[in-house]
Amino acid sequence: MKPLADCQLYTFVDTAYLHGRAPELVAQQLCDGGSDLIQLRAKNSSADEIRVMAENILPVIRRANVGLVINDHLEIAREVGVDFCHLGQEDFFDAGPAHVDQLKAKNSKLKIGLSTHAPDQAQRALDAGADYVAIGPIYATGTKPTAKPVTLEYVHWAAANVTVPWFAIGGINLQTLDAVLAAGAQRICVVSAILNAPDVAKACAEFRSRLA
Repeated sequence: MKPLADCQLYTFVDTAYLHGRAPELVAQQLCDGGSDLIQLRAKNSSADEIRVMAENILPVIRRANVGLVINDHLEIAREVGVDFCHLGQEDFFDAGPAHVDQLKAKNSKLKIGLSTHAPDQAQRALDAGADYVAIGPIYATGTKPTAKPVTLEYVHWAAANVTVPWFAIGGINLQTLDAVLAAGAQRICVVSAILNAPDVAKACAEFRSRLA
């Protein structure tokens, strides 16, 4: 896969938006549309179910030279041999680690991304050695209905202060994208605007072309 710093479009195989589709089929459509990274997020699935999904998706994204991110489940990320694991604030800091290196096995290529919702959290993630951070939710989003939007103000702050690759996330669609980019974002995460589209690959490609 391309270097993390060159990744711009981060998409999702989110089981809440699959609507009966096979995860590996959606992953293929996301790859066809130009995704750089794909996260497997399955909030209501068991660890065994997530492991099977990851094993089915991995050959698809490997052929496309795309990175696979496992959400929340560090052990599965290690076992399956994916490129990334993404953790929330509570999954990382509240669990005890002070630095991401504490989660990485010797000689491991696994990279750790952390969610952040405010400048102090972003700084803490940087101090903890996060390989990338997510900045959001920028706008209200059904993916995280209880989360308060951080607004474009946080995007402006991130553009000036975050020194690792960072991705704007939350309510980003083709109508809000230009404002997010104008605020300083160069990389975005998109969930429902792609997964709910009639043609996933086409929707993905539209974001890709707007980022180019």
